[in-house]
Amino acid sequence: MPFAFTEQGIAMLSSVLNSEKAIEVNISIIRAFVTFRQFSLTYNELKDRIIEIENQFPDIYKALNYLVEKDKTIEENTNRPQIGYKK
Repeated sequence: MPFAFTEQGIAMLSSVLNSEKAIEVNISIIRAFVTFRQFSLTYNELKDRIIEIENQFPDIYKALNYLVEKDKTIEENTNRPQIGYKK
């Protein structure tokens, strides 16, 4: 399992560590958590906007999906193990 801190864990750690560098690093990590939280709150807005754009251009969206899926199926077919006689 990876080692990770929560936002509250970083806040508790900043109360224990007293060096200037540790305080600066903890502040930057807290800011990263705040930025990530703000992004996650606006993620639903972004998702809704993408769905709205997809609905405006359904033909283009279907064509793009077809091309992406076609590449995936070609890759799956070329990466499969061969059966039968080996030379």
